[in-house]
This record gives sequence, C-alpha cells and structure tokens, in this order.
Amino acid sequence: MFGEFSFSAMMALLEAPESAPAQPLTATVIARAKAGDRDAFEQLFIRYQRQVLRTAARMLGNFADAQDAAQEVFLRLHKYLHRFQEEREFSPWLYQVTANVCHEIAAKRKTAQTVSFEQERETGRLENLPGGHDVEASYHAEQERKIIAEAIASLPEKERMALILRDLQGLETSEVARILGSSETTVRSQISMARVKIKRFRDRLKL
Repeated sequence: MFGEFSFSAMMALLEAPESAPAQPLTATVIARAKAGDRDAFEQLFIRYQRQVLRTAARMLGNFADAQDAAQEVFLRLHKYLHRFQEEREFSPWLYQVTANVCHEIAAKRKTAQTVSFEQERETGRLENLPGGHDVEASYHAEQERKIIAEAIASLPEKERMALILRDLQGLETSEVARILGSSETTVRSQISMARVKIKRFRDRLKL
C-alpha cells in the first residue's frame, strides 16, 4: 500500500508545519465506499493517507511503526467501514481508529529492545538528516520523540485524543471539543492533565 518511506521523509513529516485539514468527502463518496465501490475507497485513501501517516508518526515516533500503523488503519477501514454511521463526521472517526491502532502497536512493542546509537548509525539512518544536525544530537532528539510517543500512547483514550488533535494536529480547542463531543472546558482539562502526565513520564524515565 505504501512505498519505501525513508527516515529523512519521516523527519520531514514530523517537523513540517501542519497543513490545513483536508476538506471532508461527500456523503455520496462515503456511501459508495461502504457499499464496496473500490474507486470510492481509493478516494478515501488518497484524501486521508497523509493525515493517518502523520498522526501515526507523531504518536509512535518511529518510521517503521508508523508505516505499519497506517497500513493497519486502512485495512481496518476497508473491513469495518460498513459500521460507520454517515451522520457522523468521517475525519474524527478516522482519527479515533488511528489512535487505537497506534496504542496497540505501542503496547505490543513496549518491551522491544531499543536500537543502540551504534547500530542505528551502522544502518545509515542517522546520516543525511535534514539541516546538517550533529548525528549524535539528532539521535538523542529521536530518542526523545520516542519517549514522548510512548508517553502519549500510555494516556487514557480521551486525554490522548484531545492532546493529539490540539497539540499535534493543531486544531482549535473549540474544534477538538466538537469532534470529541465534549465541552471546551473538558477538553482544556484533558489536555492539561495529559501534558502533566507526559512530563511525569519523561522525568521518570530520565531518573
């Protein structure tokens, strides 16, 4: 489904400014996709593949895991799209599926051994990073992203979704509240709690 996705491409995806969200597809296209129309489903894939991959990259902080997550999201979308209620908005529903998949992948690989700096350098992935950064500094920055990704994955679902939509996807608090069916006060509280938990998580790992 996805072609070769390089480490540098992943870094560009993580660091590039957030683009405006794609316009929602018409109800007709979604209805056709639900009915098994392959062309309509391809339109869904083309429209939302970057959103899914970007969200997965930011949650997992690992280009291979993000690819796996994105492929799993679209496999689930193909399998379970018939369950989607068309009176709902499609994009937030897809965000939810993406977050669930990322959480599962993070949980499964939580105990995986971290690749050492020397091993990572030998693969060549730490060469040619954007901006000519020092290799070791770039490696440590990547490790920091992995810690944050793991911290995000450990959050309760509502806090995780609020944080991703607001801090990572760059949506306004009012829009996040609308997507999640919550009040703005609730969303602000969830984001605040999530940020505190992430800080504690990072501090605990650095002890």
